[in-house]
Amino acid sequence: MSDPQKLDLTTEECDVLVKGLRYVRRSIMLDVRDPTPEDEQVRSLQISQIQNLMNRLGNSPQRNVTADV
Repeated sequence: MSDPQKLDLTTEECDVLVKGLRYVRRSIMLDVRDPTPEDEQVRSLQISQIQNLMNRLGNSPQRNVTADV
């Protein structure tokens, strides 16, 4: 994993990122795949990672976000 990077984002920039992440999350959820246990595990991990990032962006009071780049 890479070292965390500090990003100074405005409220509007965070809102744009969260909207984009919602789109990506829905895309992963709606993607047609083989229903194998491995695939479901990968999908679940991807959705969880996106949700965690969305939470970090949405809950940052100063909009100073630490993110892995």
